[in-house]
Amino acid sequence: MDFSSGGFHARPARSTSLRWRKDEGAFPCFLPVMTDRSAKPVLPGAFRLLLAPLPLAPLQFALQRLVTSVGQRNPGLFTRLGKQGERVFLVDPTDIPFVFRMIPRRDQPRITVLRRDGFGAWDARIAGTLAALLGMIHGAADGDALFFSRDVIIEGDTEAVLALRNALDDAEIDLVAEMAAMFGVRGEGVERIARSLVPAASRLTGLTLTRWDRS
Repeated sequence: MDFSSGGFHARPARSTSLRWRKDEGAFPCFLPVMTDRSAKPVLPGAFRLLLAPLPLAPLQFALQRLVTSVGQRNPGLFTRLGKQGERVFLVDPTDIPFVFRMIPRRDQPRITVLRRDGFGAWDARIAGTLAALLGMIHGAADGDALFFSRDVIIEGDTEAVLALRNALDDAEIDLVAEMAAMFGVRGEGVERIARSLVPAASRLTGLTLTRWDRS
C-alpha cells in the first residue's frame, strides 16, 4: 500500500512461497524450496523444536542490549515516533515459539521476550514469519506489499505501526552491524567474521540476515 498521496494504492507483490525438504547427502539439512504459491519461508519444525526449550533470560538480556545500542547509534529512530513511542508493540514472528513486547520510548526503549501463552495486553500487533519481518527490517521486502499480501498482518493501532515502520525504513537498520557495535572496539572484527558467515546462514534458513547492499 502506498499512503503518500492520500488513500492507498496496492503495489503488486511477487507471489512465492517456500516449502522445506530434507536434503539427501552426507550432511542433511533443511533448505527452502520455491513453489508457485504465496508466502514467505517458514522456519522448519526442527528449528522450532530447538528454540522451544531455550531459557528466555539470555535472549532477553541480549535483545535489550541490542535495542539500547540501536537507540544510541540512531538517536532519531525512536525520537521521531513522538507519542507513538509510548505504545506497546507486540512483534509476533509466527514460526518461532517466542513473541517480543516492545515499548520504543525515546529515552528508554524496552523489549521483553515472552512465551506465546503469556504476552499480556498490547496496542499494536505486527505478525508474520520471521523471514517476512527480517526482510522488511532489512529493506529486502516491500512492507506495503507484505501488508497487502497478508504475509505481515497488523492489528490494533495502525497509525503507530506505520510510524514505526517509517522510522525503521529511514534508519536503514542492519542487524549484523548493530550487533557487532555492541562489542565496542572489537566490533569491526566481529562484524567481519559475521558477514563471512551470513551467506551460508541465509541459504540454510531462508532469512535475510543483513541489508542486501551490505552483505
